[in-house]
Amino acid sequence: MSDARAQKIDPPEMGPAFPRTHHVLWLEFGNRQDFDDPRQEWRRLFSELLGTFALVLVAAGGGLLHAKGQISLAAAVVAPGLMVTAIILFMGAVSGAHLNPAVSLAFALRRDFPWKRVPGYIVIQLIGATLACLFLRLVFGNTRHLGATLPGPGYTSWQALLMEIVLTALLVSVILGTASAAQNVGAIAALGVGGYVALAGLWAAPVSGVSMNPARSFGPALVSGDWTSYWVYVAGPIAGALIAVACARALRGRGGDVISRAAGSGVLDEGALDEGALAAKAKLSEEIEQGKIVPPGIAATDAQRSGQ
Repeated sequence: MSDARAQKIDPPEMGPAFPRTHHVLWLEFGNRQDFDDPRQEWRRLFSELLGTFALVLVAAGGGLLHAKGQISLAAAVVAPGLMVTAIILFMGAVSGAHLNPAVSLAFALRRDFPWKRVPGYIVIQLIGATLACLFLRLVFGNTRHLGATLPGPGYTSWQALLMEIVLTALLVSVILGTASAAQNVGAIAALGVGGYVALAGLWAAPVSGVSMNPARSFGPALVSGDWTSYWVYVAGPIAGALIAVACARALRGRGGDVISRAAGSGVLDEGALDEGALAAKAKLSEEIEQGKIVPPGIAATDAQRSGQ
């Protein structure tokens, strides 16, 4: 595989719609350099704060209203899935739309996300969840545990724990299989992850409440003051994330492959994945990661953005 073949992208051959198409892809998938830029960490943290706030607002709010008999269980569990879909589409390119300490942990264990950024993500996710529940308390008062996740009637904490482990393992497996490195971006990830959240809730909510997310359970527990069985919703998702990482390694090998990071930006052409020497593939991926290979469409778009 020659360098020329790997770098060859001809916008005229792709038609007059190429600049607009690329701009749409840029908005959807973002730029890996922005995602790694330390100067943009505040923006990524705000994105996680906003996204987790929205998710917990819908998840806990739906649980609260269902407990009051005002909406159906199906509505209460499908709404968070739809919210996750929307969040990934509108801000996944900024922070990766983790929204969940177990997800950030899994990405770090896969070597796709720096460990030094994990504490900041987890803390801001917990803050976002808390703010959402403070809002719910302001609107509804401290009622119905503020939509907290609890073992269902007739089920023990250990049954709920086992359910949370399995559900989270499958959720994180979906995320690791559809994400671009440590970023949940694009329609495939949005539909896959959001669809799984809704599906899990439809059948398993009566058992454990289907948290799969320590932050989602932390907010209601803190604001309502009810820590009943909270350990289930910390231990379960973390154990599930560890299982998912082990499964990902068995299915796809070790993480941290730089070419998987480049895939999310849409800069890999068909020649980049042809049969060839692994050394050439590694060289291509490193050049993309370092910004040495920039398709003309990207350069033109960046130039237009900087000129505005």
